[in-house]
Amino acid sequence: MKTYNKLICSLTLLTGLGISSCKKDYENPNAATANQVLSNAKALMGVAVGIQRTYSLGVAAGIANANGLTTNETFLVNVGNASELQLTQGGGSVDNTNGLLNNIWTTSSKCIYDANNVIANANSIADKGYASGLIGYATIIKALSIGAQSQFWENVPANIGSTNSAFVPRVQGFTSAIAAIDAALAAIAANPISASFATDLPSGIDVVNSLQALKARYALFAGNTTLALATASLVSLTASSSLAFDAAVPNPIFQSVTSTNNIYQPLDSTLGLPVGIRPALNDARVPFYTVINTAAAPRFRLNGFWNTAVRRIPVYFPDEMKLIRAECLLRQASPDVANAKILIDQILQDNGSTDPLGIGANIAAGYTGTVDAASLLVEVYRNRCIELYLSGLKLEDMRRFARPTAERKRNFYPYPVNERNNNTNTPADPLF
Repeated sequence: MKTYNKLICSLTLLTGLGISSCKKDYENPNAATANQVLSNAKALMGVAVGIQRTYSLGVAAGIANANGLTTNETFLVNVGNASELQLTQGGGSVDNTNGLLNNIWTTSSKCIYDANNVIANANSIADKGYASGLIGYATIIKALSIGAQSQFWENVPANIGSTNSAFVPRVQGFTSAIAAIDAALAAIAANPISASFATDLPSGIDVVNSLQALKARYALFAGNTTLALATASLVSLTASSSLAFDAAVPNPIFQSVTSTNNIYQPLDSTLGLPVGIRPALNDARVPFYTVINTAAAPRFRLNGFWNTAVRRIPVYFPDEMKLIRAECLLRQASPDVANAKILIDQILQDNGSTDPLGIGANIAAGYTGTVDAASLLVEVYRNRCIELYLSGLKLEDMRRFARPTAERKRNFYPYPVNERNNNTNTPADPLF
């Protein structure tokens, strides 16, 4: 990963600080001025790479942790981890002092705030192809961060960084992410991404496919199945986009979970799914995501995208697009059962050799259950839980598919205490 370490260190105090409703100004006399940073293409790229780092270490790792424990994808290994213990107990045990949830809120807010600065100042760059690349790249992390807040909280701030920001319903958060993506795609269409930007872009990131994939994801979450279906069809199924890591910035889940066995591990081979929709015994996605440890408990350990310090974490999943398309076809006024089943069969029959991420169920028979809209929607949910394991998306899926509340430990999270103390517009906490 091109980390631009010196730039990031000097820029830390210039961007993203004071992002709560009680906004503050900070100065570092030894650093470049904000105006110098935000008017220089390479410096803006350094800020953008720093945003990716903040997202990777804070938001991506945090939502996997919180979502996994809330939805029973994982179980807590060490009850000494107080925040994770709250999430394991669920319900009223989860309060607004939870450090893990506060960190997700704060780091996602920082990413949104910093990305807005990059996007706003990119237009002043003379190389418009470099500018469009910056806008697209920063928008990826901005959209992911808005998406994280909108998935886990009922309402989200309308204006990150403003004093006493109003809150809006979370669906409006998804639609604002889509609007930002549309603006980025328009900028790229007007001025295609330049070769010089592509050279500076961290390895693993596919800007246009990521933007389209996230647009499809959040259109689905917002209930706009027509838009989700059309957009998911635009994403290349032979491309991938991922957050890269190296020795200086290691994979955070490997670093804190896999290598230590101190926080959480997979529940077991069921991946937390109840009887009736558990993975088949021969589903090759289970050994992709988990590995058996015969030497010490727990028996099931993380594998997948968290088995080495440099393993990349996907921004989106190519087969996620097929599952979005299948779900949208089934939710139409006149469900297209036949084409939805074709997409589901493709996912089940894939052995991983054609999937850019190497994920494959390798079930030759495909789907063999009842072929009707209701049954196939359950199959879509089941495959989302397996294919997108520990992606942070399961809680959103559980609500959308109206799964029994007994299968999860919260519907939404309480608002962080720092937000409540600094913003009088903070809504009441949800009961569950």
